[in-house]
Amino acid sequence: MGRAFEFRKERKMKRWANMAKTFTKIGREISIAVKEGGPDPAYNSRLRMAIQNAKASNMPKSNVENAIKKASSKDAEAFDEVVYEGYAPHGVAVIVETATNNKQRTVANVRHHFSKMNGSLGVSGSVDYMFERKANFKVEASDSFDIEELELELIDFGLEEIKTEKDEEKDVDFVVFSCSFEDFGNLQRGLEENELEVKESELVRIPTHTKKLEEDQVEDVIKLIDKMEDDDDVINVFHNMDME
Repeated sequence: MGRAFEFRKERKMKRWANMAKTFTKIGREISIAVKEGGPDPAYNSRLRMAIQNAKASNMPKSNVENAIKKASSKDAEAFDEVVYEGYAPHGVAVIVETATNNKQRTVANVRHHFSKMNGSLGVSGSVDYMFERKANFKVEASDSFDIEELELELIDFGLEEIKTEKDEEKDVDFVVFSCSFEDFGNLQRGLEENELEVKESELVRIPTHTKKLEEDQVEDVIKLIDKMEDDDDVINVFHNMDME
């Protein structure tokens, strides 16, 4: 199926194998969400997203509750969202999203990862214009709902696209609902009003154009992405390498 497929599979397996780091990163996402919108998920769409992803990663309910309680306390550790931009080898644009309690440490690590893997850290805005921010919601496919009817229902909530996707590891078919970053909360509410259980949700950066590489060049970029994703402060890494 090609190196791109293997790359996606390896990343998924890596995330499941590294459960402790996954929980740490979700904990930081919960902390930021609580700081931003409060501890009640009923009134905090971003916190609901973090909780959904915690469930999808098999994070125990007690861990989630403790993370919310910890983030709500006066002595809660403050995490800041910092986004870094740069280039991987062979001119591939990269955006690195982080959640950190020490910006100096994080920027030093990110710069080191870029440099060690023959990439370069850029300035703010250097590659951001090459990506569009989107929100995706995954609902388990079912014969109980009509996709065409749902599309009409959800357009008013900001829905832009519906597609199907198979999770090979879980052997589950999902329907993926997508909207702009700005309509994240609106579409989330629309799905809830239509009584659809969201299994996973994510905020992503989609490249407006992609860069095709040779097989050995793909390996160079993957090495950089792996290094970034191994960093505890890094939440997400996005790139414009052609994965087809």
